[in-house]
Amino acid sequence: MSLIAKDLEYARDDRALFTGLNFTINAGEVLQIEGPNGSGKTTLLRILCGLINADGGEIYWSDQDIQKDRYDYSNNASYIGHHDGLKGDCTPLENLALSHALSSSKENFSAHEALEKVGMGGFEHQLCRTLSAGQRRRVAIARLLNSPAKLWILDEPFTAIDQAGISNLESIITEHAHADGMVILTSHHQVNLPEINFSTLVLGQTTNTQHY
Repeated sequence: MSLIAKDLEYARDDRALFTGLNFTINAGEVLQIEGPNGSGKTTLLRILCGLINADGGEIYWSDQDIQKDRYDYSNNASYIGHHDGLKGDCTPLENLALSHALSSSKENFSAHEALEKVGMGGFEHQLCRTLSAGQRRRVAIARLLNSPAKLWILDEPFTAIDQAGISNLESIITEHAHADGMVILTSHHQVNLPEINFSTLVLGQTTNTQHY
């Protein structure tokens, strides 16, 4: 199982954000996308999850072009962007139940356990619009825990989360990788994932760092 990007290119307002971009991420790996503001980090993630199309290049999921098998790819990829995607007039429990109902997963689902794991136990019945930004971010992350998706695509997942929450999320990402999951993320936070295969891709150049 792998995600392969070949010769991706994208231009905005006649300015190339990236061209000839190539990378591969395999099961059990985490890839952090880095670069200065305006370098195309969020754009790249949106391309990878199919929200926008690249101007050129191909993306393969397990050797299949994602344009030819959108259904399989969408069932294997979960995206959290800058916006949490929560319904403010619903509780965390209701948001997670709705997300699960819309997914293809037939596995047993425990919203209570997912919320406990992200530190939101005790807030299950509070309307999401009354929660802090960090709490809403934790609820969004909880949706990943009962998803069948092997690939997590996360845009600044640590935003508004306190230090304890950051450490917890790093543990969650590590557990997902150890279960043969994959994570592609952007973050201004210095990510601490010493126990997994972790690499960085700086738009314009690629730097690989292995941790064992």
